[in-house]
Amino acid sequence: MSLQIEMDDPARPDVLALLEEHLRNMHELSPPESVHALDVSRLKTPDITFWSVREGGLLLGCGALRQLSPEHGEIKSMRTPAALRRRGAGRAVLEHILVEAKRRAYTRLSLETGTPAAFDAARRLYESVGFRECGPFGDYRLDPYSVFMTLDLRPQTE
Repeated sequence: MSLQIEMDDPARPDVLALLEEHLRNMHELSPPESVHALDVSRLKTPDITFWSVREGGLLLGCGALRQLSPEHGEIKSMRTPAALRRRGAGRAVLEHILVEAKRRAYTRLSLETGTPAAFDAARRLYESVGFRECGPFGDYRLDPYSVFMTLDLRPQTE
């Protein structure tokens, strides 16, 4: 069976349960002032597009794209359920977000993730598609619990 990625409502019951798992986990790993995960109300704002990844109706993950400016987007709420990892959903939604960011003509895509070891797999996933560490962007500040990453989306000339 193949993965289906579609725009979705973050308040949909199974998605909401996944986002609540995400927020709980972020608060377990970082102090409150270092948790930048968005709750459902903040994921429903006009500057954010939210997708779910499903296989045969089963929710395998989610991700969102926030427009920071007409040229700059931010990846938010990338999550797969702890019990359903390693099925390709994270990579699939990341690639979907990359395609959408390029379609929107963003020149840069950025994200914030955590520094604890629990975030190692996420950082490796982002690095595998070209993201590199950078300084804080947008409203973020330096934080020992945060890693900031960015990807230049401008066409590369030789």
